[in-house]
Amino acid sequence: MTTTETTPATVAAQPATANKTLLYAITGGSALTVISAFLAWTYTTAFPGNLTLYGYPAPLQMLTLVGALLTGLYALSALGIKGLGWLAPNGTRAALRFLAAGAAATTVFTVGSIAVELGGLVHLEPGAWVAALASLVPAAAAFKLEDDKRKAAPAGALPPWAEILIIVGVYALGLYVITFGIDTDDKEPQLFIAYLITVGLAATGLMKSGLPDRFAAITARHRQVALIATAAAFIGFPFIQQSGDTYTLIAVNILIFATVALGLNVVVGLAGLLDLGYVAFLGVGAYTAALVSGSTASAFGIHLPFWAAVIVGAIASLVFGVVIGAPTLRLRGDYLAIVTLGFGEIFRIAMGNLDGTSGPQITNGPNGIPNIPHLDLFGWNFGEAHTVFGITLGAYANYYLLMLLVMALVILVFARAGNSRIGRAWVAIREDETAAEAMGINGFRVKLIAFALGATLAGLAGTVQAHVNTTVVPENYVFAGPVPPNSAFLLAAVILGGMGTIRGPILGSALLFLIPAKLQFLQDYQLLGFGIALILLMRLRPEGLIADKRAKLEYHDDTADQAPTDLATAKAGA
Repeated sequence: MTTTETTPATVAAQPATANKTLLYAITGGSALTVISAFLAWTYTTAFPGNLTLYGYPAPLQMLTLVGALLTGLYALSALGIKGLGWLAPNGTRAALRFLAAGAAATTVFTVGSIAVELGGLVHLEPGAWVAALASLVPAAAAFKLEDDKRKAAPAGALPPWAEILIIVGVYALGLYVITFGIDTDDKEPQLFIAYLITVGLAATGLMKSGLPDRFAAITARHRQVALIATAAAFIGFPFIQQSGDTYTLIAVNILIFATVALGLNVVVGLAGLLDLGYVAFLGVGAYTAALVSGSTASAFGIHLPFWAAVIVGAIASLVFGVVIGAPTLRLRGDYLAIVTLGFGEIFRIAMGNLDGTSGPQITNGPNGIPNIPHLDLFGWNFGEAHTVFGITLGAYANYYLLMLLVMALVILVFARAGNSRIGRAWVAIREDETAAEAMGINGFRVKLIAFALGATLAGLAGTVQAHVNTTVVPENYVFAGPVPPNSAFLLAAVILGGMGTIRGPILGSALLFLIPAKLQFLQDYQLLGFGIALILLMRLRPEGLIADKRAKLEYHDDTADQAPTDLATAKAGA
């Protein structure tokens, strides 16, 4: 009698064999979803986006198409198709779950929106039914897959030219994705909501697969190429905006918001100081620039060149940071938060009272300082359109490029400060102020430096904001309001993106500015929505969307607190 011996290889192959049927279902459902994107989903153009054409996917259908393509690609990778294993160094199951869920959620949301907007399922064409049912098949099958999570193996080195092409391609794709979101029509909220669903779940799926870590390793080997590609992607944005300056203005405001959030990140993320009145420093820089930049409503009647106005605005914010920080930074926790909140409100009220009636005539009171002239640097008027390489750039494109320089400067300062001796002292104060002071760190002096540096960076951004808006009013600098940046939005951007990082606040700022700008019908519920989002984030990902290594270990390393179970190990540790 012959017995069949079960080897480890056979046992390992069994789950893969059981998964094949599910993977074929995912591949087939994804292929059918791709085909459905080329069909008409409704017969009338009354629904935004014109989903009535055959063979030409509308933007909403393109999102479904992209989600289905990614799902099918990772399903083929799981089936062992040669060359696709590189896409999932950590395994495919978790990635497939999020990718398939994203494609299905986007499709079902679009189909449901058609039915709700037009008044019934009767307005759906067969293509919509095919898309909805086909997209649900991969989503259902992906959640039944066996776990194939594995430790990422070092990828074989690709030729340098291939890695450079990958870097260029990824940054070009990133520029397209960002541009797609910014350029969505404000009158079509369905498209932006579907965009958020697709990008959010697809990004999560790709992160679960380990592909971003592999790309990070490639960029680490080609740092100069990555920096050039990053700069080219950001600089190239206004050159592909041929529909006007509307969306470029959104990008400018995002950069201003992100720059101020990075300054707050010094205070909150590195030093651990809860500042609820930080937007006041942005206002100090903006008001200072407005008063010295030649506005017809300025009480001083002087017109300094922009470089001088920037320096004056930054110094004014620095002085206010030191003046406010010196008496308050001896407080801790909630007491410090309350005092900074009071400072923010005092600044706003004071700017409204300096109107010549309640106080000296300096800021024109609630009416603010209007008619701030556009910048003129080296004969380049920022208020006029210019033609560069045959492409006409609007006025806001000039400010966009200027804000890129300002943000690059702020990022450089943040990175250098965070990695310096004073930066390590900030982190020590943040983790345990008592222990840090016991080790010889002057806690008050270190916190005051963080407060002053953060205020200076906010004032720097405020000088540009004054010229972009051409007017400064007190209502722009409240604790919480419908239009960012304000103190609540700034703090939410830092926490949402990831405290102590550079990319985190930038991502958080982009999300918190774009969502209110595109979904204007939710303005009355913004604070409620952000409160719920922050609660969910604290529960599911307390380190933020982009976390530094310290925070990731702090929240997800479960081995640090485990006691040794082996007696010999315990004795060795003793």
